[in-house]
Amino acid sequence: EQAAAVAGGIIGGILLFVLIGITAYLLWKKFCRLLSYEKLTGPVKMTNANAIFQDQSTSEIQLKRTRSRSIPFIIPPTLHGRDWINLTNEEQVQEDSDPYTIPQSGPRSSFHSLAGAYVVGTINPELYKLPEDKSETDFPEGNIGRLWFSIEYEQESERLLVSLIKVRKLQPPADSCSLFVKIYLLPDERSYLQSKTKRKTLNPQFDENFVFQVSSKMLLQRTLKFLVYHVDKQKKHHLLGQVIFPLKNETLTDDNKLVIWRDLEKENLEPPSDYGDIQFSLSYNDYLGRLTVVVLRARGLKLQEESHAASVYVKVSLMNHNKCIKSKKTAAVLGSSNPVYNETFSFKADQTELDTASLNLSVLQSIMGEKTHLLGQVVVGPFMYTRGKELEHWNEMISKPKELVKRWHALCHST
Repeated sequence: EQAAAVAGGIIGGILLFVLIGITAYLLWKKFCRLLSYEKLTGPVKMTNANAIFQDQSTSEIQLKRTRSRSIPFIIPPTLHGRDWINLTNEEQVQEDSDPYTIPQSGPRSSFHSLAGAYVVGTINPELYKLPEDKSETDFPEGNIGRLWFSIEYEQESERLLVSLIKVRKLQPPADSCSLFVKIYLLPDERSYLQSKTKRKTLNPQFDENFVFQVSSKMLLQRTLKFLVYHVDKQKKHHLLGQVIFPLKNETLTDDNKLVIWRDLEKENLEPPSDYGDIQFSLSYNDYLGRLTVVVLRARGLKLQEESHAASVYVKVSLMNHNKCIKSKKTAAVLGSSNPVYNETFSFKADQTELDTASLNLSVLQSIMGEKTHLLGQVVVGPFMYTRGKELEHWNEMISKPKELVKRWHALCHST
């Protein structure tokens, strides 16, 4: 019995030492596994102290192409109160009863990082880019240049602040030229402000500020006019283009600086007709059956009385068999023989009616307490009613559906 007790004690001691050794080995192995790392096969770029990893997996060609354009979205592990499990591809993830913390599907990282962090998906950087500003590069065919400027109005001092920023893609007669810009605040065409001259460039950068004094009551009836000139070697000035910008459609308040760009237009070099001229655009949408008229501006009007109280407006009438179907009017512009409108009107007109329909644009002057005077009118339409430029304008509108066709027309008193 004593021998058996001694033998049992010896065996028990040996088993205890073996158990302690196995436990120590397992703990050491687990500790080494937590501290283990794998050398990355690709370069690692650091952004804001966070590693952005590129997955080198080539399991599927499509997945490889997708990952080359994407950034892995990595969730670091929580090291407290978690158990680790081994995966066949030698990754480590945390075992958790919460289904939201373990990715059930999707690509996984093929390397150890951040002590077992794993990829739950990818981020496509293209989705988070700001829309590209096409105004710098998207120039339509026939463009002769583009001008950038900003406007701001100070209510207290009644000052209009205009900043001339830049001009791009000019089409001058020479490869390189000297350029400057004149700025008018219409209807006053006698005074203007002028920029500095930029030499030997087709893309001048101005960054100059100008101030116009104008009351808040008259502000919305004013129009900014920019004239871009080229100076040749003989010091002669050549007009390259102009921008007309009415202020009535803008909301100008303190601390509201508007940055605007407009394409340059060629000035109408033909002398004004006897009763003046009007410029407007026509467009027809055959799908919607809608006729659109944009009344732009008039010039050289023969006012009945030169007075700031005299208002000039345009009446647009849709006719069918010389019967008025519908009429619309622009806002009135005070005391100007060169008013600017930039107003759009739409009329319902079926495509079958275009052969018998026409448009009548009448320029009228109204003086408070007196009768309205007709300054001139023009009719555009099919062969039944018109000839010459008016017929050409109508036919071009029909041949170019959904496009705005812009032209000048001479006013007359009889149609």
